[in-house]
Amino acid sequence: MRCWKTINVKKHYGLSRLFLLSSILMIAVFIFSYIGFELTRETGRSDAFFAVFLVSVVLLYPIHKVIHFAALWRYRKRITLVINRDWAFFPLFLLRICEPIPKNRFAVSLVAPFFILNPLFVAGGILLPAFSHYFTALLAYHCGICLIDFVYFKNLSRSPKACYIEENDNGYEILVPLPD
Repeated sequence: MRCWKTINVKKHYGLSRLFLLSSILMIAVFIFSYIGFELTRETGRSDAFFAVFLVSVVLLYPIHKVIHFAALWRYRKRITLVINRDWAFFPLFLLRICEPIPKNRFAVSLVAPFFILNPLFVAGGILLPAFSHYFTALLAYHCGICLIDFVYFKNLSRSPKACYIEENDNGYEILVPLPD
C-alpha cells in the first residue's frame, strides 16, 4: 500500500482554532436548542438532579470515546488506548490505530457518537421538559466534542473509496492499495 495523503487536523488548523470553532459551535447549538425547547415547554424548569447533570457532564467525554471504540470493535486488536494526562484534572483518551482499517468503518466510528448521543439528548429534552436546560447543555457540549470528528470525516470523504486508515506520529494516513 502507498500513502495517498496524511491528515493532521491539529497541525493544519491549530489547537487554538479548533478550540475556538468548538466553542462557537457549542454556543450556537446551545442558543438554538434552548430556544427550540423553550418554545415547546409548558412547565417550569427544575434544578433537581443537578448532581446527576454534573456527573453526566464529566462522563460524556469517556462515553463518547467508548462509542468510537464500539464502532471499531471488530478491529480492536489493531487499536490501542492511550491516556494523555497533559491536563491532570481531565485526561484525554486517544484511540491509536496501529494497523490499517477500512475507511468506511473508520468513518462510521467518527460519526457514531453524534448520531447515538445527540438524539438521546433531544429526546430527553422533549420527554422531560422540566429538565430541558440540562439536555440542552449536554447537547451543546457534545456537539463541541464532535467537531474534530466531523473535520476528520470531511477530510476522509474526499479520499478514494477502497482505502485504509492508519495512524502515525504525523496524523492519520490514507493508504491505497497498489495496483496489481
